[in-house]
Amino acid sequence: MNVVNPVPASQRDAFDEEALRIARVETASLKAPTIRAHRLSNTHISHKAIVLVRITLANGVVGYGEGSSLGGPRWAEESPESIRSCIHTYLAPVLLGRSANRFEALALAMSKAASRNTAAKAAIESALYDAVGRSLELPATQLLGGRIHDSFEVIWALASGDVDQEIDEARAKFAAREHRRFKVKIGLSDPRSEVARLSRLVEALPGCEVIVDVNQGWTVAQCNRWIPALEEIGIALIEQPVAARDRINLARITARSRVPVMIDEGAFDVGDVAEAGAAAAGTVLSLKLVKSGGLMEMKRAAGVAAAHGMELYGGCLLESGIGAAAHLAVFSTLPALHWGTEHFGPRILTRDLISQGLSFRDFHITCPTGPGLGVSVDEDYIAEVADGAWRPAAA
Repeated sequence: MNVVNPVPASQRDAFDEEALRIARVETASLKAPTIRAHRLSNTHISHKAIVLVRITLANGVVGYGEGSSLGGPRWAEESPESIRSCIHTYLAPVLLGRSANRFEALALAMSKAASRNTAAKAAIESALYDAVGRSLELPATQLLGGRIHDSFEVIWALASGDVDQEIDEARAKFAAREHRRFKVKIGLSDPRSEVARLSRLVEALPGCEVIVDVNQGWTVAQCNRWIPALEEIGIALIEQPVAARDRINLARITARSRVPVMIDEGAFDVGDVAEAGAAAAGTVLSLKLVKSGGLMEMKRAAGVAAAHGMELYGGCLLESGIGAAAHLAVFSTLPALHWGTEHFGPRILTRDLISQGLSFRDFHITCPTGPGLGVSVDEDYIAEVADGAWRPAAA
């Protein structure tokens, strides 16, 4: 005789579609101060612009997500203003009243409501996984296939442009066993001076690995001239050396370079990833929620890249602990994340937006294990740095 144990009433309620109905979508915009200036080839920031999404379900459970940008439509099309406007005007109206656990259906609804707008969609989907996971008392990783990895080696970015300051910063990180892999932002000045800066860094940091991010700052001719010099001084990886749209020349650069080349801005959706993989435009892919527009879509991008023989790198756009936790929920379920992750964003803020859930130790970042995204949001601090109260979206 087969005995079927009844599901407790509390668990039945958790799976009730009515209990998981999306009752409220709210956003907050804030500028979180950073510990130092962060320079890229096309901008520099001293505050991190963040749009937060807070979703409340009919059962009263709340989930959080983060939409990241670099302060304006410089890195990609979206800005804090457009992210927030898109959520309120186009995305929230197609979600309100629907069951939050219908992740794929909700992603399709958002795709029909707005093209691209990937940071806005990623913020919403992160909040959905957080709210549903908390409702079911399960980590988001369980909703994504289950965790394989518990932690990843974490890369720190050196982006002040002052080589002496960068050497001191990196040595301090290494001595504290926080980081031994460093990504250096270049494309800011002439390549000759940047190669000299990199040479000093590599020489000053024995036992460490140095990666460079050109942020689309070089021409093809400059790549031909200076990538051999990067190889000679021991650079481990070169990120997006030429313009995002120029996959043809990125493929040629990749073929000539003995240093692995990573595509970032040049591949957003899975179609971009497939085209880049087929063209051999980069041998490494940087994974980011702001590019994929959602957790499941980022996982698909990883699969497409792997099918083309590309290695995977856990990219970031300086997200707080909320955004980092959403990325780690996906990264931890991938068969491999060959280059680890650069989710140092929580540490470049003078104060994170979470009070607990992430741990940095022994050169690694530990993946959260609690329900949902597994982090505790610091609402008091958010209120301090937000430009106003949480704003609800109307149906």
